[in-house]
Amino acid sequence: MLIRLLRTYLAPYHGAIALVVLFQLGSTLAALYLPTLNAAIIDNGVVRGDTRYIVRIGGIMLAVTLVQIAGSVVAVYFAARTAMALGRDVRAAVFGRVQEFSAREVGRFGTPSLITRTTNDVQQVQMLTLMTFTLMVSAPIMCVGGIVLALDQDVPLSGLLLVVVPALAVIVGLIIARMRPLFRLVQTRIDGINRVLREQITGVRVIRAFVRDHREQERFADTNTALLDVSLAVGRLMAVMFPAVMLVFNVSSVAVLWFGAHRIDSGAMQIGALTAFLSYLMQILMAVMMATFMFMMVPRAEVSAERIAEVLDTESSVVAPASPVRPERVDGRLELRGVDFRYAGAEEPVLRGVDLVAEPGEVTAVIGSTGSGKTTLLNLVPRLVDATGGAVLLDGIDVRHLDRAVLSAAVGFVPQKPYLFTGTVASNLRYGRPDATDAELWQALDTAQARDFVERLPDGLDAPIAQGGTNVSGGQRQRLAIARMLVARPAVYLFDDSFSALDYATDAALRAALTRETAAATVVIVAQRVSTIRHADRIVVLDEGRVVATGTHDELMAGDETYREIVLSQLSASEAAA
Repeated sequence: MLIRLLRTYLAPYHGAIALVVLFQLGSTLAALYLPTLNAAIIDNGVVRGDTRYIVRIGGIMLAVTLVQIAGSVVAVYFAARTAMALGRDVRAAVFGRVQEFSAREVGRFGTPSLITRTTNDVQQVQMLTLMTFTLMVSAPIMCVGGIVLALDQDVPLSGLLLVVVPALAVIVGLIIARMRPLFRLVQTRIDGINRVLREQITGVRVIRAFVRDHREQERFADTNTALLDVSLAVGRLMAVMFPAVMLVFNVSSVAVLWFGAHRIDSGAMQIGALTAFLSYLMQILMAVMMATFMFMMVPRAEVSAERIAEVLDTESSVVAPASPVRPERVDGRLELRGVDFRYAGAEEPVLRGVDLVAEPGEVTAVIGSTGSGKTTLLNLVPRLVDATGGAVLLDGIDVRHLDRAVLSAAVGFVPQKPYLFTGTVASNLRYGRPDATDAELWQALDTAQARDFVERLPDGLDAPIAQGGTNVSGGQRQRLAIARMLVARPAVYLFDDSFSALDYATDAALRAALTRETAAATVVIVAQRVSTIRHADRIVVLDEGRVVATGTHDELMAGDETYREIVLSQLSASEAAA
C-alpha cells in the first residue's frame, strides 16, 4: 500500500527525484573516493616523507570534499521540496475525498480518525519520503561501493564482511518484525486521544455542569497511558536496536585491526590500505545503520499509508450523476415518493414508504416524536444521504440526477446544530453567495431578527466569529445561520428545528418575517414546538418512520390522535383550539 501511494503521488516529480538521485550519487562517490586518497597520502607521502605529494593529494581531497558537500546540499534541497509537495498533495487528496463523503462515511470513520489520517498519518509518509531521499538513496550506493573498494584494498580481510553484514541484517529483521504491529496500535491510540480530547473540549460545559472534571481527567489519563504503554514498547525495541548495531560495529572494527595488523606484520598489506579498509568498513556499516533507521520508520509509514488509502479508496454512498441534469430554472416543487432509508447495518429502516409533497409558496411542516425520522427526511433533499428506496424529486427530477451545484444553489438548509466558521459575521453570511452586498446582508439579518445584536457588536458585520460560533449564544447562532441561508436565496428552504433556541416572541417575529421573505419559495419546517408550525399550510405527522397523517392544524386536531397527543402535551385544549 505504501509503494502504491508513493508511486501515485510522486509521479509528477520524476524530474526532481532524478536530480536527487544524481546529486546523491555524486556526493556518495566523492565520499567513497576520500579513503583511497587518504591511503595514498599515507603510503606514498607520509611513509616516504614526500611533502609535495602530500600537498597535491591533500588539495585533491579538499576538492573532492567540496564536491561531496555541494552534492549533498543540492540533493537535500530537492528531496525536501519533493517530500513536502508529496505531503501537500496527499493531504489535499484526503481532504477532497472526505468532502465527497456523505454523513454515513464520516460516521463510519469518525471525525477524530479522519483528522489523524489527514495530519499525523500523512506526516509519517512524508517523513519517510524525506528520509528515503536523503539517506536511503545514498545507503545502497555507499554499501556496494564500500564493498567493492574494500575488496580492492585487501581481498582476504574482506571476508569479515561475510559475517558482519548478515549479522546486522538478521538483528534488524527480527526487531522490525516486532515493531510493525506496535506502530499500527500507536496510530489507533492516537485516534483515541483525539476522540477523547475532542469530546472534552466540545462538551466542557456539560462536564462542568455535572462536576465530572475528575472523571474526565481519569478518562483522558487512561487513554494517554494506553498510548504511553505502546510507545514504550516501541521505544524498548529501538533501545535494543542501536546497541546491537553498535556492538557489531565495534566488534568488526576490532577484528579488522587485529587481522589487519597481522597482515601488515607479514608484509601482505600496507598501513594506508588498512586505514582505507577500516574507513570503508565504517562506511558500509554506516550505510547499514542508515538503512536500519529507515527500516524503523517503514512499519509506521506502512500503517499510515494503509489508513490513508482506506480513506482514498472509500467511495461515497452519495455518488455524483454520470450525466447531471442542469435545468435552466428551479421552481422548488419538492416531492418524496415511497421513500425508504436504512442506515448501514441497522435492523429496521428509519423511513418507510414516505410520500410527501411541498409546493412553492406554501409552508410544509413535519412533526413527530423523537426518533421518528424527521431530520433524516430533510437530509435526503440536499443529498447529505441518499434514499435507499423510492425517490426524492425536485421539480419532477430525481435529486440524484441533478447537477450538484444546481442542487446546492436550489436548496438551503439550516441543520439542528447550526455551525458558524472562523471569520467574521459578513464572511459567514456570504458563505452561500460571496457577491452579496452589505445591504443584502443587513436585510437578511433583519428578517432573521439578528440585526439588533449584530449592530451592538463593536465591528458590526466585521465582528469576529470564533470556530463553531462559540463566542455567540445558541439563539444568536441559529439566527445567523438562518440569515446565511436567506442571503443565498434558494428555491427550497429547509429548517430542521432551527427555532428551538429562540424565545416565543422572537420565534413569532421571525416566522412572520420569513413568510414575507419566502412567499414564492418552498418552505419545509421540522419542529418540536407546536406553536412554530400550527399555521403551516400543510402539516405532515411522522410516527416510527411512516407518514400517519397530513393536513392543517384544525384537520389534524379533529382527525389524528398522534398529532393531538403532541399538541396537548404542549398546549391546553383551549390554546390548541384558538
